[in-house]
Amino acid sequence: MIGKLKGVIDEIGDDHVLVDVHGVCYVAFCSTRTLSRIGSPGEAVTLVIETFVREDQLKLYGFISAEERGWFNLLQSVQGVGARVALAILSTLSAGEIANAVALGDKAAVSRAPGVGPKVATRIVTELKNKVPAGLSMGDSEGVAFRQEVGEGAAPAAVSDAISALSNLGYSRDQAAGAVSAALKNAGEGADSAVLIRLGLKELAT
Repeated sequence: MIGKLKGVIDEIGDDHVLVDVHGVCYVAFCSTRTLSRIGSPGEAVTLVIETFVREDQLKLYGFISAEERGWFNLLQSVQGVGARVALAILSTLSAGEIANAVALGDKAAVSRAPGVGPKVATRIVTELKNKVPAGLSMGDSEGVAFRQEVGEGAAPAAVSDAISALSNLGYSRDQAAGAVSAALKNAGEGADSAVLIRLGLKELAT
């Protein structure tokens, strides 16, 4: 099994990269997010690898970090999510954005990925909410805890109203939740929705 590749980029395709390791070129399929970050042909590269072995094929999937690989594998634990769909999600959302979407129950964010319909997106945010292992980062713990409160309906009404108002202005629910979380720190727990909206808009403008 191959767990990591260290070599030189030989070629970058739409969904893969060829890594030259001492004269042997390996094809590693990657998310577009990873492909955009690894560099250019001729440059050194290190990829964390997940090896898929089937009866008639062997495929390597490459990731910029172990965290990305962790989400790739975790996503595939959900029915209807294979390697191609998992890569599509990782191409659309960063690991942190996936974590926030799961914490918030934000199926709309997940369904932005090509090939992910409403049913699959719902399964992802529902099934993964309590399955993320301790070793896999879910972002900053305070921010995620806040998002989980919102997603579970446990947040104060003023917080929920402020997030809804910012979402109605065109911001994603994750952006709105992050802004309101920051606003709440400045305004205090007793702040009403109007104050949280005003401070949240300032946060989003910075």
